[in-house]
This record gives sequence, structure tokens and C-alpha cells, in this order.
Amino acid sequence: MDLKRLLDHFNDGHSMQAGSDIHGVLVHFSNEAMRITAELNGSYHTREEVRSLVSELIGKQVDETFTLFPPIYTDFGKNISIGKNVFINSCCNFQDQGGITIKDGAFIGHKVVFATLNHGYSQETRHRIYPAPIVVGKNVWIGSNATILPGVTVGDNAIVAAGAVVTKDVAPDTIVGGVPAKFIKTVAEAEKENVR
Repeated sequence: MDLKRLLDHFNDGHSMQAGSDIHGVLVHFSNEAMRITAELNGSYHTREEVRSLVSELIGKQVDETFTLFPPIYTDFGKNISIGKNVFINSCCNFQDQGGITIKDGAFIGHKVVFATLNHGYSQETRHRIYPAPIVVGKNVWIGSNATILPGVTVGDNAIVAAGAVVTKDVAPDTIVGGVPAKFIKTVAEAEKENVR
């Protein structure tokens, strides 16, 4: 099995059993991700070098407007898509087998976790993984230490407060926070209260 078939498997929402043939392909690409992130995180790199290494990590060219402050962590890497003018701060974790899309203008704070996999609940399915994609809309701001769980879409221009655990979709132009994350107010309401 090649990378395209593996990505199709995940993107079609199919589960995977540990120890299966397809799992062996995943392990191969996980080792590649570990090699690239070790290089990226192990020493100083110019902005251009960072973009080059991230492009290698995700298997597609990132835009010249992309900025990342290492370190970054991922256990796969090949199912991440990054738009233009995206900023990712240091120490973020991308569990991207289920797919992570970050659209134009998104800001990702320190230590944000994107988790696209779940395990089965029963003993019989505990070693099976179930993927679901995460989509971060345009101009979204995700605060430090937030966790975005499988299947979540964060709508355009939304804000996720620091430390939030996002378990369900976030409407565009809203602010959510807490554990689990709940609606706090609209972005427009926050702008009126905090005119600077």
C-alpha cells in the first residue's frame, strides 16, 4: 500500500487495527515524521528552512507567508493542509491521521493539540483507531493549550480560548472556552467591549 491509498483510507473514515498491514504503512510514515521533526526541532533554522522542512513533513509546499515557531510534533504529518498567512506558535501537537486543514489567516497559540483519532471503547475495539477530520476556518485564533478533538470544525473568524477542550463544532464569528468548550459571546460583542 502506498501513501495515497493510506490517506484515502483515513479520509474515507475507515478504522485501523494495530498490527494490520495498513498499520505497518502508517508506522513507516510515522518514522519519517519523527526524522523530519527531529531535524526541525533540533537546531535553529531560518524561516525559509522551516518552511522547507514543514513542506517535506506534510508532503506539499507551504506558502511563503506561512510562519512556524518550532518545536512542532506530529506522529504522521502527511494529512495536514495549511493555507496562506497561517501562524503556528511553538510546541503544538498534530495527530493528523484523520486530516487537519488549517485555512488562510489562522493563528495557532502555544501548545495547541489537534487530535483526529479515537479508540474503541470496548476491550475488543480498544486497539482500533477511528479517524475524523479537524477543520480550522479562515482567520481563526486558537489560544494556548487548547485541544481540538476529532471531527471538529472551527468556523471562520472564531476564537477558541486558552485551555479550551473543543468537542463539537464552533460557529463562525463566535468565542468559545472551557472544558468542554461552550459559547461565550460573539466576536462582535467582544469587539464592542474591548475597543483598543
